[in-house]
Amino acid sequence: QVHLEESGGGWVQPGGSLSRSCAISGLDFRLYATGWYRQVPGKQREMVATLTTAGRTMYSDSVKGRFTISRDIAQNMVYLQMNSLRIEDTAVYFCAGANRWGQGTQVTVSL
Repeated sequence: QVHLEESGGGWVQPGGSLSRSCAISGLDFRLYATGWYRQVPGKQREMVATLTTAGRTMYSDSVKGRFTISRDIAQNMVYLQMNSLRIEDTAVYFCAGANRWGQGTQVTVSL
């Protein structure tokens, strides 16, 4: 059974940084890609960053150069470092893997 448990997030002013962590159990990183997604009310969930099984990264154009996804296979963790945050980055962020989702955590960027 795959289980994803997120931590981190919260509130930050524009230009600030936040980090997210996701503890994943029951998933073999060699077989499944993992990633971070976000959703705002009234809009579809969108991909933020993904890691392929080979460890390659992909980013949405809106976060490229500001966000970094990484993983620690030994610790079964996936991370998202968010720098130079903008107001439009405000959303509920989810980690994902093997068609399963974490619980989602609010990230708010405001003055």
